Amino acid sequence: MSNTISDGIRICRADYANPRHATALVSLLDAYARDPMGGGEALSDFAKANVVSELAKLPYAFSLLAFDGEGDDAPVGLANCILGFSTFACKPLVNVHDLTVAAASRGRRIGERLLVEVERVARAHGACKITLEVLSNNPALRLYVRSGFAQYQLDPAAGQASFMQKWLD
Repeated sequence: MSNTISDGIRICRADYANPRHATALVSLLDAYARDPMGGGEALSDFAKANVVSELAKLPYAFSLLAFDGEGDDAPVGLANCILGFSTFACKPLVNVHDLTVAAASRGRRIGERLLVEVERVARAHGACKITLEVLSNNPALRLYVRSGFAQYQLDPAAGQASFMQKWLD
């Protein structure tokens, strides 16, 4: 699956066995990790060396890459997604774990195009929803709202959900 828009941006599903795709994924993910919205620290050498092969082992993971041009020479966007399951809806869901656009390519609606493709894949899997987490000061929040995402809540009286984590050693 690959689609090219008239401005030369091509979105495709990453082939984890393709060295060019693997290099693009690691490069974009590392740039995202270095960005303040990704934590401001480079990926570890371990993550750089292993993230693609570990994703490839997961039948419920998929990644989308955006390239500027017909070849795989200029990677400009990445979406790493994980299929999950909504017990309340009793249907699959897709979590966008990482979404990033190269700094020099922002403002070209590449993130929007990646989300459109995520939605297409999610619908093909029969997913009931797409989830993601975003920092409150992330400029991409506008993109997510424009794309139909909203704060998660079951009942307004119960409040909005918070995303929490606990690191394990």
